[in-house]
Amino acid sequence: MNSKDARDDTLNIDFYDIEPSLPLSRREFLKLAGGGILILFSTNDIFALPERSGQRQFSRQLPDDFNAFLRIGEDGRVACFTGKIEMGQGVITSLAQMLADELEVALDSVDMVMGDTDLCPWDMGTFGSRTTRFFGPPLRAAAAEARAVLLELAAEFFKVSPDQLQAKEGHVVSKTQMQKKVSYAQLSQGQRIARRLKKEAILKKASDFTIAGKPVLRRDAEEKVTGKAKFAGDIRKPGMLYARILRPPAHDAKLVSVDTSGAKAFKGAQIIENKDMIAVLHTDPESAEAALKKIKAKFDTPESKLDENTIFDHLLGVAPEPSVLSEGGDLTTGEQLCQKMVEKKYLDGYVAHAPIETHTATAMVKDGKATIWPSTQTPFPLKDQAARALSFPAENVRIIPPFVGGGFGGKTANQQAIEAATLAKLTGKPVQVAWTRGEEFFYDTFRPAAIVKIKAGVNGEGRIRLWDYQVYFAGQRGAQHYYDIPHHRTTAYGQGWTAGPGTHPFATGAWRAPSNNTNVFARESHIDILAAAAGIDPLEFRLKNLKDKKMLRVLKTAADKFGWKPGKAPSGRGCGIACGIDAGTYVAHMAEVEVNKSSGQVQVKRVVCAQDMGLSINPAGATIQIEGCITMGLGYALTEDVRFKGGEILDLNFDTYEIPRFSWMPKIETIIIDDKEAAPQGGGEPPIICMGAVIANAVFDAVGARVLQLPLTPSRIKSELA
Repeated sequence: MNSKDARDDTLNIDFYDIEPSLPLSRREFLKLAGGGILILFSTNDIFALPERSGQRQFSRQLPDDFNAFLRIGEDGRVACFTGKIEMGQGVITSLAQMLADELEVALDSVDMVMGDTDLCPWDMGTFGSRTTRFFGPPLRAAAAEARAVLLELAAEFFKVSPDQLQAKEGHVVSKTQMQKKVSYAQLSQGQRIARRLKKEAILKKASDFTIAGKPVLRRDAEEKVTGKAKFAGDIRKPGMLYARILRPPAHDAKLVSVDTSGAKAFKGAQIIENKDMIAVLHTDPESAEAALKKIKAKFDTPESKLDENTIFDHLLGVAPEPSVLSEGGDLTTGEQLCQKMVEKKYLDGYVAHAPIETHTATAMVKDGKATIWPSTQTPFPLKDQAARALSFPAENVRIIPPFVGGGFGGKTANQQAIEAATLAKLTGKPVQVAWTRGEEFFYDTFRPAAIVKIKAGVNGEGRIRLWDYQVYFAGQRGAQHYYDIPHHRTTAYGQGWTAGPGTHPFATGAWRAPSNNTNVFARESHIDILAAAAGIDPLEFRLKNLKDKKMLRVLKTAADKFGWKPGKAPSGRGCGIACGIDAGTYVAHMAEVEVNKSSGQVQVKRVVCAQDMGLSINPAGATIQIEGCITMGLGYALTEDVRFKGGEILDLNFDTYEIPRFSWMPKIETIIIDDKEAAPQGGGEPPIICMGAVIANAVFDAVGARVLQLPLTPSRIKSELA
C-alpha cells in the first residue's frame, strides 16, 4: 500500500473525502491494511495515565502496547497513528522526527495520520504542551520495538544472529558485509506479521540521534502558505447544507416567542426546530444567513450588575474556602524577619482565544453511522459526545480532524460539531456549521477573570523572608513559587475555569498556559516591587533569591543575550525581566519598551527569551513556538480584555477586541538551551507566561508607573503616572 500524503488514510484515498462507511472493526482494519508489518496491540490490556494534582482526570485509558501507533507498509513507508491533532504547534513534524530516528528510516518516508478515531489510538486531546512529553515516549518505544522485530525477521531471512545485523536507512544491513542487506519493504511484502518483542526494546541515546534534535522545516509549511491545506471549513460533500442557528443575545437569556414564517418563505431554506435549537439550512451559506434574519424572536434577559469592572468584587464575594497548595516555615516569624514589607492586589480580566479559524464542523449521517470533520483539539472525547447526542453506539461515530486553525485551549467543547451532527441526522444530508466571528466570541470559553493577593517582605540584605500568596479563580498552574523563601504559603480560592455555578456569568476554560499567565504576572511584578523596595537591580535581586540551577541558568543566559546593565528601577531605560516554569520548561524573558507619557501608549521594542525545554526535538519548530507565544502574549499584556454586561458579550469582532498587529512586533531573539541529557518538555505554551509581567516591569522601569491590572492599557498607565 502506498501512503503518499501525511494525511492519507489506510484506504489510500483523499483523507478529507472518506465516506462514513467506516468506522472499521479491528478485523476490517487488518483486512484493509494490506501487506505490511503490522505491529498489533490489545485493547484489553490497558494502563492508566498517571493522575496529577491540579489536572483534569480522565476516565479513558491508552493501549498498553505502544506498538499500536505505527505500521510499516509493503512500500517501506511508515504510517504513524496518533490521537493528537495539528493546530499550528508543529507536532506533525516533530513526532515524525522521533519515529524516523528511532526506527532508522528517512523522515520523508513517514506519513502522519492524526486524530482519526477509527485509525488512531485513543487520546484525551491535544493541550497542555503534553504531546512531546506524553506521546513521545510511547512513540519512540513503538519505533524501537518495530526496529528490533525487523532485525529478528532479517536474521531469520539471512539465517544469522540478530547481533550480526543493524538497522540503517530503512534496511537491515550486515555489520561486516554492507552489500548484504534487505529492505523493510522486502521483509514486509505480501504478509502480515504480528510479532511482539520478548524483551524490552533498547531506545537510542540522544547523542546518537541524526534526525531528532535537528532543525527541520515544518512538513505542513508549503500546504499552508500556498492555501492547499484543508481545514474544517474546506470540507465539501455532495448535497451539503450550510446551517445558521438562532442565538440568544446573552448567555442567560430565555426565548419568549419566535416566528419562523419569514424564514420558511425564503426560497430554498429549510427550517429545523429541535428542542432549544432553531436552525436555517440552505445550499448557499449567504442565503442561510439571509433567511435567518427573517426569524422574529423575543428573549427575556435578566438584569445584571456584573461587568468587566465589577467582576472582581463579585469573585471575592463568592470565593469558596481556600486550599493550601504549599507552605513552609512560619509566616509570623517571616514577617518579623523583614525590614520592608509590600502588600498588593493584582487583577486580570477575561480574555478570548480569538483563533483566526472560528469553530467549524462538517457532519454526515448515513445508515446509522456518523462521520464528523471538525476543528477540534479533542477528537476522541467528541466521538463520545456525538454518540450521546445522536443516540448512536460510539463505534458508529467517526471523527476525522483536518488541520485546526488555532486552538489555544478553546477548541475542546465541540458545540459546533454537535450542532452539525444533530442537523445532519435530522435532515439526512451533510451539514456544515461555521460560526461567525460574533458567535465565536459569544460562545468562547474565556480565560477566567482572577485576583491575586500577595504579602511579602525582605530583610536588610535583600533576601525574601516572607511570601503569602493567595490566588482567586486563576487556577493552580504556576501559582507555587520557585524562589528561596523560608517562610511561605500559597493558597488557592477556586479552581480556575472549573469554578462552580454563579462564579462567572458565562463559560470559562483553559487559555494557552492556563492559570500561569495570571500567576506569573502577579508573582514577577511583586518580585520587581520587592527589588525596588530593597534598592537592588531586578536581575541581581532574582539571582540573590534563587537556588534553582535551571532558573539561574536561563536568567543568566537571557541577560547575556540582552546585554543587561545593572541598575535600580525605575531607571528610565524601559527594561524588564520576568521568569517562570510551565509544562516542565523554564523560561526567562527580558524586554525593552518605549512609553509615551502623554498618551500612555506602549511600544515593545525588543524581547529576548531563553528557554530550557530539555532535549529540543525540532529547534526550528521550538523557535517558531517561542515567537508565536511572544506575539500572542503582546495581546493579553496590552489590549485584550473582554467587555460584557451580565451574560451579554460586548466585544464580538476585532474592531473592539484588539489582538496584536504587525506594527506592534518587537525584535524577537530566542535562545534554546538544548539539554540532550534531559527528557523533552513542553514548548507550545511556556514562552507566553511571562509576557504580561515582563512588559509591566519594563513599563515601570521606563516611567515609574506600576500597573497592577492586565491589560496595560494607556488609560491605566496614565492613571498611574498621574
